[in-house]
Amino acid sequence: MSRRRTSSSTGSSTGNSTGNPTGNPTAPRNRTPQPVRIRRRSFGDFVKAFFAFVALLVLVVGVPGALAVLIGWPLPNGVPSLDWLQREITVQTFLHILTVIVWLAWAQFTACVLVEVKAALSGVGVPGRVPGGGPSQLLARQLVAALLLVGATAASLTPGLSQLGHSMEGNQKPSVAAAQQTPGLFAQQQEQAANAAAALAEQASNVAAHADAGGHTAKADDTKYYRIQPPEGRHHDSLWEISERHLGDGRRYKEILQLNKDRVQPDGSRLTEASLIRPGWIMEMPGDARGGDLVEMPDAAPSVSPEVQQQIHEYAQTGDHAQGGGHAQGASQVSLPEQRPGPDQHQQQGQNQNQNQTQQHGQQAAGNTAESSSSSFGLPEALLGAPLLAAGLLLALGRRRRQALWQSALGAVGGRRGMEPPTPTGAAQDVQDALLVGADPEGVRLLDRSLRGLAASLAAESRPLPTVYATWLGGNGDLHLQLAQPSGKPPAPWQLGQDQTFWMLARTDAERYDEVDTAAPYPGLVSLGTMDDSRLLLNLEAVPGIVSLSGREADRAAVFASVAAELATNGWSDRMTITLVGFGEDLTPLAPNRLRHLDGIEDLIETMEAETRQRRGALGAAGHDSVLTGRTGPAQHTRWAPHLVLLAAQPSAENAVKLAELAADASRLGIGYLVGTETGDLPGAAWEMEITGEGKLLAPLLGLELDAQMLPVAQQRAVVELFVEADPERELDGPTNTPPFLVDISEQGRPAVYARLVGSYEIIGLETPDGERSPLLHEALALLLLHREGVHPRVLSSALWPRGVTDDVRDALVERLRAWLGADPDGTPRLSTDTTGRLVLAKSVVSDLDVLRSLYYEATQGRGIDNRAVRGRLLTDALVLVRGPLLSDRPEGRYRWLTHEIIDAQLPLLVADIGLALSAFHLEKNRAERAIEALNAALNSAPGDERLWHELLRATHATGDTDRLQALAADLVARSGARGLPPRTEALLDELLPTWRGGVAAVG
Repeated sequence: MSRRRTSSSTGSSTGNSTGNPTGNPTAPRNRTPQPVRIRRRSFGDFVKAFFAFVALLVLVVGVPGALAVLIGWPLPNGVPSLDWLQREITVQTFLHILTVIVWLAWAQFTACVLVEVKAALSGVGVPGRVPGGGPSQLLARQLVAALLLVGATAASLTPGLSQLGHSMEGNQKPSVAAAQQTPGLFAQQQEQAANAAAALAEQASNVAAHADAGGHTAKADDTKYYRIQPPEGRHHDSLWEISERHLGDGRRYKEILQLNKDRVQPDGSRLTEASLIRPGWIMEMPGDARGGDLVEMPDAAPSVSPEVQQQIHEYAQTGDHAQGGGHAQGASQVSLPEQRPGPDQHQQQGQNQNQNQTQQHGQQAAGNTAESSSSSFGLPEALLGAPLLAAGLLLALGRRRRQALWQSALGAVGGRRGMEPPTPTGAAQDVQDALLVGADPEGVRLLDRSLRGLAASLAAESRPLPTVYATWLGGNGDLHLQLAQPSGKPPAPWQLGQDQTFWMLARTDAERYDEVDTAAPYPGLVSLGTMDDSRLLLNLEAVPGIVSLSGREADRAAVFASVAAELATNGWSDRMTITLVGFGEDLTPLAPNRLRHLDGIEDLIETMEAETRQRRGALGAAGHDSVLTGRTGPAQHTRWAPHLVLLAAQPSAENAVKLAELAADASRLGIGYLVGTETGDLPGAAWEMEITGEGKLLAPLLGLELDAQMLPVAQQRAVVELFVEADPERELDGPTNTPPFLVDISEQGRPAVYARLVGSYEIIGLETPDGERSPLLHEALALLLLHREGVHPRVLSSALWPRGVTDDVRDALVERLRAWLGADPDGTPRLSTDTTGRLVLAKSVVSDLDVLRSLYYEATQGRGIDNRAVRGRLLTDALVLVRGPLLSDRPEGRYRWLTHEIIDAQLPLLVADIGLALSAFHLEKNRAERAIEALNAALNSAPGDERLWHELLRATHATGDTDRLQALAADLVARSGARGLPPRTEALLDELLPTWRGGVAAVG
C-alpha cells in the first residue's frame, strides 16, 4: 500500500520539502495533513448557552433557595439525645432525611461546577476530578461548556451537549509514557501507525488532495507549541483531549501525531503512538490551534521560562525527522533480551538437544506428519515445538476427561457408569503423544505464578500494571517482559533488563513464587514462535491497533489455529472471550466457554461496536483509565477479561476502516484484533506480519524473523477429535465400560511378573536392578503398565527426563528395561515394539490395577451376572487388593508425568464402584454390617465420593440403630465444615432421620 506524505503546510508543491521558504532546515514550521475547518458560532450555540445558564442558575441558586424557604433547616438544633433517637419515625422525619440528601447532592454538583469553571477560565486543560462526581461532574462540564461556548475560552473545554456520549468515553482515555529511545521490540511501530492513520483518512474522504489544493496559510514564524501538562490530581493529558481543546475536534489528534511522530523530546524519548505521551513533552500544533495554554513562537517567547524556550527551540530543530526519513537505523531492529547464562547452561546442552532441534526446524515439517525422522519418530513436529500450547491442550484435555468420568459416575449420562476413556488411535494417538512429549507444564506454571506475583507486588506498592507488549522466554528459563514505556524499577525479585523497557526475572527466582490470589494480569499473551532460542509471546490485547497477518491461506490458517488453541487453553489466564470469524468453527470443542464463532464480518462489527461502547462506559463508571488498572482493584476477578478477535478472512475496504476505528482505542479496553489479509495491505494495521511457506513469521518493520508456531489442519483435526471423544455429553454407539486390558484371573493365568501399584510400589518375579538404575527402571515399568496400548519412545523419555535427553541415553534405558524384564518361556520378549514403534508389554506382565479392573468387570458383566456367589467372591477379592493411593511411596520429584494422567480420578471411582456393588450384594441378604464394612473399606481410598456416604447412611439405617445413624450424621456435618452438607445428602437425611438437625445441634 502506498503511503502518502503530506507536504509542509507552508511550502508549495514545488518548494522545499521542509516547507521553509528560506530553505533553512532548522526553522520551525507546521505540517498539517488535513484541511483546517474553523467552527464559527451559530444561533444554536447561543440558544444552548442561554439554556445552560438557566439550568446552572436553577441548580446552583434555585435548589438551595427552594430548600431554605420550603423545608428549612433539616438537622436538629442541638446534639441529639438518646430519647430523640427513640422517637417514632414520621413523614416529617423522612422529608428531613431526603432534604439532607438533596443538600449533599447540591454541594457536590456545585463543587463540580466550580472545578469546571476554574479549569475553563485558567486554561489548565483537563479539570480535576471531584471524588464521587461521576455523572454530576459530567453534567456540570457540559453546562459550563455550553455556557462558555460563545466566549473566548470555549476552545479549552470538552465538546458541547450534542457530544455528551462521546465526551464520557473520550475523557476516560489513558495516557501513559512512551518507550525510550533504546531500540526494542515494537519500538518502531510508529511508522505503521502513522501511515495507517493517513491511509484511513485518504480512504474516508480524499482529505490529502483537498489539503494539497487548499494549503495552509500559517507562517513559519507563527508556529504554535503545546507543552504536555502533569496530571496534578486530574486525568493525564492525551492527544485527543488536546485536539478537542485547541482544534475543536478530538478526531484531529492524527494531525498532531503526524506533526510530532518520531521527533526527539526533551527527555530523549520519541512519540510513537497517539496514546503514549508524557508530561513535559513538546507538541507542535497545527496553524489553526487556539487556546490560552499554547506557546506561539517567537512572539510568546517572553511569556515562558528560559528553560521552556530552550526546549522549544531544540525541539523545533528536529522538525525534519518525520519527513526527511531520519529514522535511526537501530529503531527498525528488534533487540532480543540479553540472556543471562546459567551456572549449568553448558551441562544442559546435551539434555536439551532434542528440544533445540525441534525449535530450529520443527515448523518446516509441520504440515507433513506422514514423514518420520530419527528425531521425531513420526510425531507431528508442530506440537513438539510448541511447549506452552501443548501444555495448555494437555491440561484442558485432562480436565475434560475427568469431567466425563465424574458425570458418568454420578449418573449424569445414562448408560456410561464405569466408563473407560476411549483410547485414541491413528492421527489422534500421534497428536496425543506429541502433546505429552512437547508439553512444558512447569514452564506454564512458572509463567503464571511469576505474572500474578508481579501483579500482587505492584498492587501492594499501589503501583499500576505496566503496559506489556511482549514476553520473551529465554533458553535458560529467564522471563523478560518488554514494556511499552519505562515504568521505573520493578518490585523484587524482578530486575531491570538491558534497558528501562525490559523487566527480567531469573528462573531460580520464579521458582520461589507461591500461588497468590490475584487476577491474571496479562491473559492475552500468546506464543508466535522462536528467535535465537527465545520464545516470543505477543500481548495481543495491548497492541495499539490491528495486527495483520499475510501469506498463503493455508499458512495463515495454521497460525490462526495455533493462536486460537493456545488462547483457549493457556494456563496464565482466568476468563476470556475469543471470537473466531472466517475459520475455527470446529475449534469450539476445545473450550466452549471461551471460543465463539461468528458467521460474517458484519456480525463481528455489530458485536464489537456494542462491546466497545459498553467497555468504555464501564471503565468510565469505575474510574479506571484502562483494564490494567481494573485488574489490580477490588473487582479484579469479576471484570476486565480480555476479548480477542481472530478474523482470518480479509475484510473489505469499508469494513477494514470500521475495524480500524474500533481498534484505535482497543488496547486500553482489553480488546485485541488479529486480522488476515491476502496482500499485506490492510488499512489501520498497527503491526504487519507475514507467514512464509517455510514457516517463518516475518515483521520487517518490527525487526522480527521468527520460526512460527503453527497448528496445521491435520493436527488441528486430530486435536479436536481428542476433545470430542472426551466430551461427557457425546452420544456413544457401543459399550464403553470394558477395560483396555483384561487379565486371566483363573489359576492358570498366573502372571510371570506382577507389580503392585495400588498402594506402595512392589514388583514380584524380577530381581532388583542396580541401585543407580533401579528408580528409572521402576518408573519406566509403571508408565508402561498404566498404558497397555503402548508408549512411544519419545513419550517415555520426556516422562523420565522432563528437561530433555539424548537419543542414545533413551535407547540405552530401553535396552536395560528389555533385559530386566526378560522373556517368556517360549522366548517371546516381555517388552516389544509394535508396528507404530511404540513399546508394548507382554500379557505375562501384569499389575494389581489390571487385576482390579478385571475382577470388577467379571463380577458385574461377566460370570458374576448369573452367579451370585461368584459375584460376591470377585468383588471381595477386588476390594482386598486396594491398599491405598496409587504409588503411595513414590519419591518426591519423580513420576511427574502422573499430572497428565487421569488415573488419579479413575482409581477412586473404580474403588467406589466396587464398594457400592459389594454393599448392594450384602444388603440383598439383609447383611447390613457386612455392607457397612465394605463401604468403610472403599471410603479409605475414596473419601470424597458422595455415593459411598449415601449408601453408608442407608446401610446404617438398615441396622435400626438410630443413635448410630445420628452419630454418622454428626460426623458428616463435621466433615463438611463451613460449606455445609450437599443438598442431596441433606434430603437423604431428612428421609432417613427427620430429627437429625436437632441431634446434630445437641452434639455440637
